[in-house]
Amino acid sequence: MVNCGLVTEKNEPVPLKSISVEVRVQDHVATVSSTLQYVNEEERPLEVLFVFPLPADAAVCHFSAKIGEKEIVAEVQERETARDRYDDAVSSGQQAFLLEESEESPDVFRLSVGCLSPGQNAAVTIIYVTELAVQADHSLRFCLPAVLNPRYTPAGSAAGIVSEISSGCGSVPYTLTLSVHVSSPKPISKLESSCTLDPLVFLHSDHTQATVNLSPGHMFDKDVELFVYYQDTHQPSAIVEAGVNTAPSGSLMRHPVVMISLYPEFPEEMIQGEFIFVIDRSGSMDDTRIESAKDTLLLLLKSLPMGCYFNIYGFGSHFESFFPKSVEYNQDTMDQALKRVKEMQADMGGTEILEPLKHIYSQPCYPDHPRQLFIFTDGEVGNTKEVLDLVKHHVDSHRCFSFGIGEGASTALITGMAREGSGHAQFITDTDRMQPKVMQSLRFALQPAVVNISVDWTLPDGITVDTLSEPINVLYQGQRSLIYAQLKGESSGGSEGTVTVKYSLKDQPVTNQLHFCLKPTEETGLSIHRLAARTLIRSLEQKERDGGSKLESIRCRIVKLSVQTGVSSVYTAFIAINKDSRQTMKGPLLQRRVKTCGTAYGFLSGPRSAQPQASDRTRSNSRLGRLRQSLFKNDSRINQSRRKDRSLLSRRTNEATIYCTDPIVASHQENSLDKQRDPLLQLVSLQKASGCWELDATLADVFGKTEDELTNQKPAQVDGSVWATLLALIWLYGCKIDQQVEWQFVAMKAASWIGSQKVGDLSQCVGVGNVLLGCQVTKATLGI
Repeated sequence: MVNCGLVTEKNEPVPLKSISVEVRVQDHVATVSSTLQYVNEEERPLEVLFVFPLPADAAVCHFSAKIGEKEIVAEVQERETARDRYDDAVSSGQQAFLLEESEESPDVFRLSVGCLSPGQNAAVTIIYVTELAVQADHSLRFCLPAVLNPRYTPAGSAAGIVSEISSGCGSVPYTLTLSVHVSSPKPISKLESSCTLDPLVFLHSDHTQATVNLSPGHMFDKDVELFVYYQDTHQPSAIVEAGVNTAPSGSLMRHPVVMISLYPEFPEEMIQGEFIFVIDRSGSMDDTRIESAKDTLLLLLKSLPMGCYFNIYGFGSHFESFFPKSVEYNQDTMDQALKRVKEMQADMGGTEILEPLKHIYSQPCYPDHPRQLFIFTDGEVGNTKEVLDLVKHHVDSHRCFSFGIGEGASTALITGMAREGSGHAQFITDTDRMQPKVMQSLRFALQPAVVNISVDWTLPDGITVDTLSEPINVLYQGQRSLIYAQLKGESSGGSEGTVTVKYSLKDQPVTNQLHFCLKPTEETGLSIHRLAARTLIRSLEQKERDGGSKLESIRCRIVKLSVQTGVSSVYTAFIAINKDSRQTMKGPLLQRRVKTCGTAYGFLSGPRSAQPQASDRTRSNSRLGRLRQSLFKNDSRINQSRRKDRSLLSRRTNEATIYCTDPIVASHQENSLDKQRDPLLQLVSLQKASGCWELDATLADVFGKTEDELTNQKPAQVDGSVWATLLALIWLYGCKIDQQVEWQFVAMKAASWIGSQKVGDLSQCVGVGNVLLGCQVTKATLGI
């Protein structure tokens, strides 16, 4: 049996004791400071390895360690240089700290805390800045990840930091505190969270600043999500941040940086398209998740407009599609697809998403039907960057919507696919209903796009501007773009600049003109500069992945920019050494895992000498490297074994009806029965592709009536299908209005179908239907 995170030989507590997090939200940007408190409770020096997740777009900009009263602030260095310095310091008995980004996935960082003396405490502080993602309801989402799922690495792929992640069990042995401060030029409407918060406190009467804390007792067994709502959310803004006078002349940190936010408002209008749904059917998609995905596919298929094209793919270790190519949406193809959906199981092995994507992109697109790709996965892949490169390569031919299912879905994969595919990302935890979030994204896919985007600057003489962000080609509903630019030079007169943002929406020109001060007074902590640096670094990393003859030059530019700005990259690391802490080493230096709920990390190291010679140190480091590689492979095998077990259990469970007293299984069986009785899903499943319903006993059962009761009350002016469809609309608006986001397109199709029947004024029919179903819905509400 694999030990899930037990780290000491005597089953003693792990050395991580507490995590304290402070978050400062400034409009669309968050600065996050996390302090991790360690203590060595063993009788010998200890090395701690802690692998942890950060948002995919985060820019780590500070790393320090406080031991007793002495604080050591880390500096950014080239990655291999930092690793060598760390190994040398630890081998010679010095305290050392190393923070580095995973090469496989930019949302995974590894913190090595070297040579803690027995009984010694160390407080490690990590600060990062990140852009907050816009959600479908126009809120901004901040997430503090709690867990990392085992990432599935396809055969033949290289495995690094991601492979250190393995499943854990039980509760975490440390505490979490979280405080949040929000400020914005726009008034704050409200803050919501997936966890329990203390009451929100506004600091000013205009509601532009507020604070809130996480309530005591949080177990950190799930992601901490915070949703910030602003008034006038679609109003564009421009924020200027002053540079650092002591920074080198001409460097990014020396001069002011402007951040422009663009979040257009879209009209309500549907367009045709080609819709391809890609469903993760690997073993990690347990029964609850795959059943939720099947219910969601039902809603999606019923919501598609007539005349569009669609197909459905399932993938695991291999992939399959319902149709050889996308087919036109009609009653026959919809029925065929729904039959296949009912048969879907999580029985396809591992999680290899690359091959189905290659197959989809090889298929020709339909003229005047823009391709919309919906990808559902729990994000357990190890080749994230290869997937993102493929999506970006085909960005001009499609739009990608991604859905991370369950706790620990990779933010790098989910947000990356949406970003590179000009789409929208959604995260669906195991306590969320999948359907509302997916239908919100479908609404985005059916909307027109913003095109012909241009940004023009009007500045005083002596001031020039360098745009740091990549050009924006298109924006869809639900997308927000942040544009970074640097101002250089000295103004000979004016103190104000102007930026004009123009674009087209539905062939209509739109112009936004923003004014900003060239010498800002507000202290923003250089968060905008660092996010601009992260944007440049990510752009250079992408150029390197694209290939070419100047790879070494690009890598040097990344390292130089990272070191100058203090922002992490895949080729640099933070290194801190306490040179006053040298001690004679006796016996082996133990390297321990630090456990998070659902995640365990680390391995044992070999002994290190007190004062090794260079050749001894080389052999020691080489031996440690081989040991790391061996354990990475072991973790990968363990994870694959678990996936096979889950897949086998899934297949066996589906072979026969199982009755058991296990509370988890019994709860799942009960939930499945509840889904079968869900009247909303029953009603949706009965709708025809055209948008109408038939008047029969099955429909009557949804309303709690008999078929005779419906038939006897039918007005003479309408036939059975019109009456049935009208009743369905009345019931949806009268009884299920709180779930409108799930059935909005079902209702739109129904109203459109009724309108096509040319049955005249339906006011009397609506009144009769209200009495029959006990509702009070107006004809105008129904949209007919």
